[in-house]
Order: sequence, then C-alpha cells, then structure tokens
Amino acid sequence: MKRNFVIRNIIIGIILIAIIVSLSVYFICKNARSYEVEKVSTYNYFVLKTNDLSGVIDRSGNIVIDATYDDVIIPNPGKPIFICYEGEQSKVLNERKEEILNDYQNVEPIRLQNITSDLMYEKSVLTYKQDGKFGLINFEGKQITKPIYESIEGLPYKEGELLVKKDGKYGVINIKGNKLIDIKYDKISVDGYYTSDEGYKYSGYVISNTTEEGYRYGYINYDGKLLLEPEYNELSRVLGVDDKENVYILCAKNGQYGIIKNDEQLILNEYQSIEYDESNKLFTLEKSKKYGIADLNGKIIVPTEYNQIDITGIYLYAQNSQGITVYDTSGTQANINTDVAILNTGNEKYKIRIDNSEGTKYGVINDKGEQVIEEKYNYLEYLFDNYFIVSNDESKLGVIDDDDNVKIDIKYDSLQKIDGTNIIKAITNADNVTKLYSKNMVEVCNMANAIITTENNYIKISNDTDVKYFDKEGKELKNTEVYPNNTLFANKVDNKWGFVNKDGNTVVEAIYDKVTEFNEYGFAGIMKDNKWGVVNSNGEVVLEPTYTLNENVVPYFIGKYYRVEYGFGEYYYTDLNNNAETTPTTEDETNVSEE
Repeated sequence: MKRNFVIRNIIIGIILIAIIVSLSVYFICKNARSYEVEKVSTYNYFVLKTNDLSGVIDRSGNIVIDATYDDVIIPNPGKPIFICYEGEQSKVLNERKEEILNDYQNVEPIRLQNITSDLMYEKSVLTYKQDGKFGLINFEGKQITKPIYESIEGLPYKEGELLVKKDGKYGVINIKGNKLIDIKYDKISVDGYYTSDEGYKYSGYVISNTTEEGYRYGYINYDGKLLLEPEYNELSRVLGVDDKENVYILCAKNGQYGIIKNDEQLILNEYQSIEYDESNKLFTLEKSKKYGIADLNGKIIVPTEYNQIDITGIYLYAQNSQGITVYDTSGTQANINTDVAILNTGNEKYKIRIDNSEGTKYGVINDKGEQVIEEKYNYLEYLFDNYFIVSNDESKLGVIDDDDNVKIDIKYDSLQKIDGTNIIKAITNADNVTKLYSKNMVEVCNMANAIITTENNYIKISNDTDVKYFDKEGKELKNTEVYPNNTLFANKVDNKWGFVNKDGNTVVEAIYDKVTEFNEYGFAGIMKDNKWGVVNSNGEVVLEPTYTLNENVVPYFIGKYYRVEYGFGEYYYTDLNNNAETTPTTEDETNVSEE
C-alpha cells in the first residue's frame, strides 16, 4: 500500500509540473506577443513648408526647426523627434535643434501601410542601419533588436507589427522586437478582417512559399497559431463572416474550392466556385455548372442540381428546366409566388415585400406576414423607428410611417439619413436647397448651396453667408455649446462677422466677410475682400487678411500658417500666398483627423 501511495504521489507531481510548465509557456508566449501601440492625445509639433524647404512649428505657431531641409518627418507629433533630410542624408533633431540618436546610422521612421491618417508612422520605434543590415530602436535610443534584418517594414493594416526579412525569407515581429511569425516564408500578407470596435486586431496572416509549381498558400490566425500549412493554390478569408474567433477560409487545390473553418474542413474541395451571401450567412456552390447552397455549418441545404440560384432577400430562387423552386434560408421549400421577394430590414417588426408581377412595386409586411403598406411604391427602404423612405412614379422621394402616412412630402430629388445621426437630409435640385428634418420628421433647417460636415457629436451645415449646428437628433445648437472650451465665438451682425465672448460682449468688431470658429490651438480665420488672415484667442490680429486661397475652402490656422493636405491624410503648414497646387483642409476635416 505504501509503495502504491508513493507511486501515486509521483504521478500527481509529474502531472502538476507538466501543468505548471504548460501554463508558464502559455503566458510567456502571450506576453511575448503583446504590445501597446502608443496613442497620440496631444499634437505639439507640425511640419512647416515654405519655398520648397521644410522645418517644424509648435502648437503656438513658433518655429522650432528652421525651414532649411529638403524634407522633415515627425513620426509622433506629440514628441520632439524630427527626422530631417538633406538630399539622401538624414539626421534626428530634438526641440532644441540638437542632434540626437547619433550613436546609430541612417535612422528612419517606419511608414504604416494601407492606413489613411495624419499619423502615418510607427509612433514609438525607428529603424537604423549598420553594415547593410537593419535594426530597431525606440525614441529614447534604446536598442530593441540588433542589426540583423535585410529589411524592416510596416505590416499592412497592423500598426505595431513589422514585416522583417532575413536570409531572403519573411517573418513578423512586434515593436518590442518579439517574434510573432517565424522568418521562413516567401510572402506574408494580412487577411483584412476588420471590426468597428477592434479595427484589424483579429485579422490573421496569409503565408506563402514558392514551389516548382508556383506559390502555395497557408494561414496563421491572429494569435500566431498555424492553422493551414502553405499547400493551397489560392487562399483567402471569408471576410463577411462576423466571427472574430472562428476563421472561415476559402481555399483551392488544383482548381477545386472548399471552405475550412479554422483548421477543420467544412466544405470539401470539390467546387469550381464558392460565393458567400453575408445577409443570409450562406454559401453558393458551383459544381459542373450546377449550383447549390450550404450554410455556415457546411450543411448542404439546397443540392447542387440547379442551373441558377438567385438569393433575393430571405428567399432562394433555384431554377432548372422544370422551372423555379423557392427555398427559405434553412433550405425548406417555401410556398411563395416566384414574382415576390421578401427583404429583411434593420427592424424585426418589418419586412419589405417586392412584387414583380406587373412592374416592380414595394410594400411592407409585419413580422406576422400581415400587409402593413401595400405594394404601390417604385422604391422603399427602411429608415428607423417606424419610418420608411419611398419613391413615387415621378422618382421623387419622401418619408412615410408604418400607417402609410406621409411624414416628409414625396417631392425631393435626394433624401437620405445622415450617417451616424437620426437627421434626414432632403435636397431639391432645381434650387439646390437642402432641408434638414429631425428624428421626429420636423423641418429644422432650410439652406441653399449648403455644405454639411459631421463631427463626433454634432453636424455643421453652412454656406457663404450662414452656419448652423445640430445634435445627432436634429436639435439646433449654439456655437457656445459646440465649442465649450473656447473663449471667443463667431458672431454675425448685419451680414458681417466678428467675435464675442461667452457673455455676448463684442471682442472683435463684425467687419469681416467670413470667419471660422477658434480651433483647439486658439486661432481663427478672418476673411475680407477674398483674402484670409488670422486672429488669436485674445482677439488680437496675428495676420491681417493676406492669403488668396482656393475658393470655397475654409482654412485652418496655427499662428500665421495655414494647413495643406497633400494626400493619404498627411499635411503640412505653410505661409505661401495663393498656394494653387495644394488645397488647405477645412476646419472640420482637421478636427476629424486629429481625433
């Protein structure tokens, strides 16, 4: 008995050690993969360009680096790290114009790939070069990796992850220098999976190697687990499946397509094509020019024996020589007229019913299948609550409710909900008048030649003579509510503009044809006789109206310099007058990009 007790304790001890070792390895690997992308909350430095040379200004418009360089890159606008170029040579300066990081050669920023933003570079690391090889350092000059790589580049879509090349092969490391994917592949790309709350965090990697027959592709998930060896002729993730943990992969061998879920075969590789219908979560399969349907579990719910299958709304219309058979999305035959289509809406209470028997007409049924709105409209789409956008025989647009009551007259040439709001924008082309309707379908604004911009918590509608603000439900806001941190506010008097304080007292006389509100740096634009100048938050004129800028563009100022966007979200500031080759961004575009 004693001997058995000892043996049992030894076995238990071995098991506990194995568990501890496994957990340790797991957490070490997890920690090695983890990294934090630095966030930029405050912009302190900006590129200055004048007379084809570059420098740096700060948020007050003071010159930090004189505009004497061929180019300047600020990888993180919150930090005083400026990479200044003279021809092919570069050096790194700080805010005191001192050269830093000079223990390293050829220090360069790392450009983010496939990202459109004013933050175009990795914000905490740089590359350096030694003896023809590249390494990684942080902004403080600490070496993160030795110079062992043939190249280091930003990985498309994945900020904080870097594509590295060594001995002719590619792998992935993170900005801490930790290996995420072994350096043994001929190509690595990101699958492109995106969620609104997490961005590309859960996108995985398509890997490939070259064989005598050409490239062969495999797959590694976002957590670094190899799911598929590189042995497929074609491979891509099914991006329409909204499941961040389970990866559905369309892959082909010898021209035959199948679906793999993670590392398990879901649909065999025996089809000439497979297409995914995102709205109904179904795969359309083609085999020998015959079509069928499979669901997300890989179950064949409609056999591959039809000449054509059309998915319209919630029904599948399968056609062969005997005619059309209608199925629902579970694969059950549906007793429905083949001239009728049913579409889901964003509200379970309503479905759109389309009758194609005598021309195409739209109506609405409820969740019990009862008619709510008869099929009499040329077009209909669900809006929100119990409202629908409809079109009549004259192709005019309006809004009705679920009792078929007209809430917005059916007379507009364009009508739509402004994204991210419950405000309806309606336009008539003849007079180019834009009307705004609140969530309750009440007209709240009527403006000709209007331009609308959307911010995080309000919209702005303006033309050459007026500007109004509304919250996301259509309630009109004062500029003091929109810009609560400002001390001065634009004010119109007898068709001229000036500025008042929070108490309504005049600080800048209303003598200007047009003005902007003050931005977060404390500057506003003033226009007179088609020329722009600048005032500061004390109401002092920084620059009298001098600049002749592109028409219909509202400039954004820091000090006497105005902002110019030059593609892919990047921008600089300049004091060049009548800068015809570039276009200054608008006040609202600037706010959006910096948020």
